Amino acid sequence: MKRTIELDKTASVRVQIKMGAGTVNLRGGSANLMDADFKYNVPGWKPVVKYEATGDRGDLSISQPSGEHSGLGNHEYTWDIQLNDEKPLSMNMEFGAGECNMKAGSLSLENLDVNMGVGKMVLDLRGTPKKDYTVRMRGGVGEATVYVPTTVGVVANASGGLGAVDAKGLQKQGDRYVNDAYEKNAKVSVRLDISGGIGAIHLIGE
Repeated sequence: MKRTIELDKTASVRVQIKMGAGTVNLRGGSANLMDADFKYNVPGWKPVVKYEATGDRGDLSISQPSGEHSGLGNHEYTWDIQLNDEKPLSMNMEFGAGECNMKAGSLSLENLDVNMGVGKMVLDLRGTPKKDYTVRMRGGVGEATVYVPTTVGVVANASGGLGAVDAKGLQKQGDRYVNDAYEKNAKVSVRLDISGGIGAIHLIGE
């Protein structure tokens, strides 16, 4: 199932993505607000896509219908979502079990909240953001790999029941990790706040 949401004149859009079990692949580069391709072989799992614009704010939601999604078995459930790079976005993502791959470095993020359950997440923030934004990650049980930009300042706070944390290209300062650009008072910074029961965190700033 393919779905397109055309670009409008709203100043910013709030995006909420909620999946019980499956795979989410998200990236930028859409000429529209959203272009998506949903693959599934259980009719009752047809994603619910809603978009409303009120004044200067748009609200886009993509959700898996309520029901039992504890495991996929032989079922296919994959969302390929492409968003517009220029529209300022405030994003909230929740997924219970499965895999999430986000190439978000080209997006105009205002903030990003991620709540993950059981599974694996790869979050690629590499790019050249024009303004500060914050990423909040809450776990679950799983593994998260986060690629951070080297062109702007990065500070990551990791706490609360986490498994192993390893960082490449960042320096540890107490409970936080920073890159060279942050140490040199970069004009734009990305802040990460990671907590919960995530099994392993890999921060890569190279």
